[in-house]
Amino acid sequence: MSDEPGLDTLDVVSMILGPAMTNAYLVSERDSGDTVAIDPAWDGGSIAGEAQARGWRIREIWITHGHFDHFGGVAGICQALGETIPIAMHPADRPLWQAQGGAAVFGFQHFDPGPPPDFKLEHGMKLSLGSIEFEVRHTPGHTPGHIIFVSREARLVFCGDLIFPGSVGRTDLPGGDWGTLLQSIQNEVLVLPDDFQLYSGHGPVTTVGRERVSNPFLI
Repeated sequence: MSDEPGLDTLDVVSMILGPAMTNAYLVSERDSGDTVAIDPAWDGGSIAGEAQARGWRIREIWITHGHFDHFGGVAGICQALGETIPIAMHPADRPLWQAQGGAAVFGFQHFDPGPPPDFKLEHGMKLSLGSIEFEVRHTPGHTPGHIIFVSREARLVFCGDLIFPGSVGRTDLPGGDWGTLLQSIQNEVLVLPDDFQLYSGHGPVTTVGRERVSNPFLI
């Protein structure tokens, strides 16, 4: 678990959880304590407990895409909080969610996906976290309904499995497409200023500028 420094308006806590070592994020607006859980990968009780220990209230769950290692903690969060909170996902990945995110393929036969996503994300949609605005951008290629969350005010992106430090998302799973993935990166990530921070689904934080000049899949 780590606290990410350098943000004036947001606090970001990352937790590496689950069998795929996925980054789960708690993102809190500093003034209000309003918080979202982005890609709650696994062990939702720990995610909820971390928020409660900081005095944060998880208002919503935002999911970048429908692979099991990005929503495996949803059930645990809802159980720990004793309530079902809004769960957001792009509808194109609803079939993948209904297939439990492919958990059985990776040997997880008793996977609990938690309550179904009830908040449909759309390209260009604006989401609010306290006074901070995030824009939803549809970025298919890794999955048909993959999206990223961009905050121009905080100059950061939660980019799921679209792009990683020195790598990009895999496209060999059902619904993946290599050309579409690269187009999504080109149209939605590389158009951003170099100093925008990229919070990926796996690996450390990077920046648009660093990936622009050093990512071997993009140069």
